[in-house]
Amino acid sequence: MFWGVDHLKIKDINRVPKHMTTIGGQALIEGVMMKGPKDIAIAVRKPDHEIEVKKERLDTPSINHKFLRLPFIRGVVGLVEAMVIGTKSLMYSAEFFGEDMEKTKFEKALEKKMSPKKAENVEMFFTMLLSFAIVIVCFMLAPTFLTNLFKNVVESPVLLNLIEGVIRIIFFLIYVISISKMEDVGRVFEYHGAEHKTIHCYENEEELTVENVKKYPTLHPRCGTSFLFMVMIVSILVLSLFGWPNPLQRFFIRLLMLPVIAGISYEINRIIGRSGGKLAYILSYPGLWLQKVATTREPDGEQIEVAIEALKGVLVEDKEEDLWK
Repeated sequence: MFWGVDHLKIKDINRVPKHMTTIGGQALIEGVMMKGPKDIAIAVRKPDHEIEVKKERLDTPSINHKFLRLPFIRGVVGLVEAMVIGTKSLMYSAEFFGEDMEKTKFEKALEKKMSPKKAENVEMFFTMLLSFAIVIVCFMLAPTFLTNLFKNVVESPVLLNLIEGVIRIIFFLIYVISISKMEDVGRVFEYHGAEHKTIHCYENEEELTVENVKKYPTLHPRCGTSFLFMVMIVSILVLSLFGWPNPLQRFFIRLLMLPVIAGISYEINRIIGRSGGKLAYILSYPGLWLQKVATTREPDGEQIEVAIEALKGVLVEDKEEDLWK
């Protein structure tokens, strides 16, 4: 056993499937979003228990500009696009369950001054801005401040950056595991499990039925959770190159290096994702462990039905188009 994750199961999860796909998704409020090579599909189980499916053409900067698909650049662009698409999808799913919630003064003010579409875009912008602020405070400023307390006893810049990285990982684990205990978030993580199981079924070229999907694990080696762990590991190595300057310089260096770290992490994950070898087996452990203990849960049949509908919405006739290369 590895912190609650069975070795043999991890080896089985890491094996290269019959059709490794680039299709990925995100769990929503009572729903799942899937992003394919051409489309985005959102499936939500409404309060009346019917499944609402929304499908729209994928129109992102990386599709329209070849330059943005170059190695190292595509990772940063993809991360921003994923945040935008994910936030919009989450807000859409929340609309089905927010009828009884009173709108904030900010939302009311926006609706008075602009069209509903513009108000939605502004609200999404501020939601993402708040998310960035929380990330910067909790996972950049707080770890570097705490690490600075060790400066008088630790002289090595590499060791200081290692301590900072460990503190950052601890903060991240505390945050994710804590929110996983919340009932509403637990439901979202069940849909996360449904998303993974459905993609496993598709990658193994089985018919997308509830019974077939149930056979597969909730863990997936190419989940965004694994990417976040890779970002934290790469950040330790990259930031060590800049020594341990004063707090203001450290803040700006970490901010400026975020795109570089994200780009490198993305390329490493792409290489690992294509492999079923020992290196992939070892590097996938932290992400799979976190999925096991926090970010995925076993879904029921109705949740799997939602994930299946979302996945069907992004499938293409030529399967080469969604092949992981």
